[in-house]
Amino acid sequence: MAELRGATAEPPAHASRRPCRLSRGRAGAAMGRAALLLLLSLLVAAAGRVGTSAAGSLEVYSLRGSWRLGNGNGSVLLRGEVPGCVHTALHRRGLIQDPYYRFNDVMFRWISLDNWTYSRTFKTPFHFRKWQKVNLIFEGVDTVAQILINNITLGRTDNMFNRYSFDITSVIKEVNFVEVRFLSAISYAAEQSRCHKAYSIPPACPPPVQKGECHANFIRKEQCSFSWDWGPSFPTQGIWKDVRIEAYNHYHLIYFSLTSFFEKSVQQWNLEMESIFDVVSSKPIASLVTVNIPKLKTQQTFSVKLQPGEGSIVLLVNINKSSTVEAWWPNGHGKQTGYNVTTNFIMEGGYQIEKFSKAYFRTVELVQEPVPGSPGLSFYFRINGQPIFIKGSNWIPADSFQDRVTYDRLRLLLKSAADANMNALRVWGGGVYEQDAFYDICDELGIMIWQDFMFACALYPTDQNYLESVRAEVSHQVRRLKSHPSIILWSGNNENEAAIANNWFSIPYADREVYIKDYVMLYVKNIREIVLAEDKSRPFIASSPTNGLESVKEGWLSQNPYDTHYGDTHFYDYSNDCWNWTMYPKTRFASEYGFQSWPSFSTIEKVSATEDWSYTSNFSLHRQHHENGNDQMIQQIGHHFKLPQSTDPLKKFKDTIYLTQVMQAQCIKTETEFYRFSQSEIIKGEGHTMGALYWQLNDIWQAPSWASLEYGGKWKLLHYFAQNFFAPLLPVAYEDKGVLYIYGISDLHEDHKLTLRVVVHAWSSLEPVCTLAKDGVTVKAQSAVPIYKESINDLLGRCRNCTRKSCVVTFCLVGEGGLQSPVNHHFLSSLKDAVGLGKTWLSASISQQDDTFIFVLRTAAVAPFVSLDVGSIKGRFSDNGFLMTEKKKVIVFYPWEPTSVEELEKSLTLTSLVDVV
Repeated sequence: MAELRGATAEPPAHASRRPCRLSRGRAGAAMGRAALLLLLSLLVAAAGRVGTSAAGSLEVYSLRGSWRLGNGNGSVLLRGEVPGCVHTALHRRGLIQDPYYRFNDVMFRWISLDNWTYSRTFKTPFHFRKWQKVNLIFEGVDTVAQILINNITLGRTDNMFNRYSFDITSVIKEVNFVEVRFLSAISYAAEQSRCHKAYSIPPACPPPVQKGECHANFIRKEQCSFSWDWGPSFPTQGIWKDVRIEAYNHYHLIYFSLTSFFEKSVQQWNLEMESIFDVVSSKPIASLVTVNIPKLKTQQTFSVKLQPGEGSIVLLVNINKSSTVEAWWPNGHGKQTGYNVTTNFIMEGGYQIEKFSKAYFRTVELVQEPVPGSPGLSFYFRINGQPIFIKGSNWIPADSFQDRVTYDRLRLLLKSAADANMNALRVWGGGVYEQDAFYDICDELGIMIWQDFMFACALYPTDQNYLESVRAEVSHQVRRLKSHPSIILWSGNNENEAAIANNWFSIPYADREVYIKDYVMLYVKNIREIVLAEDKSRPFIASSPTNGLESVKEGWLSQNPYDTHYGDTHFYDYSNDCWNWTMYPKTRFASEYGFQSWPSFSTIEKVSATEDWSYTSNFSLHRQHHENGNDQMIQQIGHHFKLPQSTDPLKKFKDTIYLTQVMQAQCIKTETEFYRFSQSEIIKGEGHTMGALYWQLNDIWQAPSWASLEYGGKWKLLHYFAQNFFAPLLPVAYEDKGVLYIYGISDLHEDHKLTLRVVVHAWSSLEPVCTLAKDGVTVKAQSAVPIYKESINDLLGRCRNCTRKSCVVTFCLVGEGGLQSPVNHHFLSSLKDAVGLGKTWLSASISQQDDTFIFVLRTAAVAPFVSLDVGSIKGRFSDNGFLMTEKKKVIVFYPWEPTSVEELEKSLTLTSLVDVV
């Protein structure tokens, strides 16, 4: 019942408001055909009506479904679904092609420049005169609109992230006509910027390579909808979330939240329960509130008085000390236990609300304290008193059109993050505050969320209207989301402290003060103030990257937010050799870093034409929104790999795509392993790295980007590598001055005595040249310790007939009871210089086993970066992009939709490095 946690906050009579989820085989699986037909007829008869509670204190009528939609001059008229937007409505009706096809992002610019209107007629399904208050509720309007009912203007909207409630008690009739008249977001943003005459607020426009729109910072709308360096410009218009009518007498529950606290002094868990009511009656209403958590033998009753108007009640529930509370833990560290809570509000007059929700128990601290042997302060998260190394990535919107982001799509992407051993994602500040389902799934999978507020890579206005809108937005989002244990941090913005500190926008020094003042006004005096008032259960930082407490000390704007001795860092370098670990910052926390690659051919094929299939085509340039991005990838590949030389243009394109993915995977592997092995040491005053969140997890469309999951969810080679480089137990190697060092890295909660196996292979033979087993290696709990050291010369001397160019090193950790790390590798030279690589004659035989498929791979020679690709068949492999050093390897394919051995055989492409040069 987690959905009852959100802003809708209705009594349980309406708990079944999402019948569309029956298709996922939850509630409706066992329903007979006759019962289903009866249910359908009842639903049709109800026509969007959601019924009343037993006490008759609330009526809810949904306005989801088909609306009329027209453009400014009435030349385009159609039906549009709500929730939805203009682009998807036009596409569904066949009036436009797929907006993602080829150059349509630019061709369809006219849609966002027009002003569209949504309208519909509805019959009021209840006696509206008997209700004291009737509201028209919009959970999300994108973005600038005038709202009318029966030709009376109710108000205006200007913030996509706000919830809007309009009082229609005096204007509702038996038959009503509701209109939402949108204004182009592009025109509105330009006008707002023009009106801000005192001083400019940069940046005015995105770089031309992004093919985007200007002044995104002047509108409270998804910032990347005006374009980004990985995404298109589609400034949508539409009713993007739920819309409904609510009628009630006496009172109505608007928000309901549960947050947990642990009282150390008495060793007891408490739950803070906050309920925000709208009380319509002119007198206070007395109420008895009973909270019951059966599994924790906890029941408490409170007597409260609800004052007229909108107000909040905060109750502290003490959990029975004789019950053992199971805490909520991040993925890989324990269970994600939640407890069912029933809350009963019994009001005078016999009315009552019964509320079902889930309570989770977890504590979070952001630890910033002196580090022995190092200047500065630590920056790490303690969950339930335990320091946790944060492993994961950054989340961007999963589509330019939010109505296409279904529960199933979210689940697939988030499950893929958890399957790659991630325990955290940062919801980046240029997108949207995600839908309730996103956070529900993260609660369930143990994925911690670093939650940015939606401000990114820009300076922002601070006039009164703008600040009021932001205050309402922040208050609504914190109330909506704070019950989720997955959210461990609020962060004010993305890179805006750095933008001022490093003067990205070339502001003359004399003018800096006004922008600093605006910065503090927005993020500190407004956003931070509201967050601290609304939610005391988790930390807040003003920006990312930031120097944390050091930034605060320097007036919230540090001289260098990228200082490795404080806070978090973002790091990008595309020109230096990414295999060279010494180029990476030995930071306290790496919250952004990455390299680009191209998505696989099957993903590109869906949105392109034959003439587009070359790395230098107009399409390939058009899709690349990062300046010189395609060249940078080729340059980075060139450090270690030979470039494709095929005379067949299509093979050359596919080979190039493959190499960009190999390069990206190997680069981010090197960098992430560096961050992981730096967690327990201080070298020259730097280290104690406690987080690695690479940029970025997912894609918004089919294009080259930093993502490890392609649009549609297909795993790039990087995502398969992440499964290994984020493994709970991992040996990592690096070279320094001709010496090979291996570290044992563990996220496990206990020390382990293990065997380290180091194997040297010649490129020319499947028989190992030499093997070393080192027993009794102690790998400490939640730390990174050096476990092996040998000069490369000694190693090669021991393994005769080996040179740097002719051999490669692999290694793994093995313990008792099946405990084993992935097999890792260390290259002794660039692969373009490798000697002895032979023809692999790779082959695969496929068979089905229950719901999975078994691929038995065979090779005639050592094969680097073996890639299995089954085109557009949805699913993932157990491993991919691996170094194959044995004749035979068994790989499992997990399908996400029904398929067959025949289909897989027909679609399979096997590639190794040897096949592309």
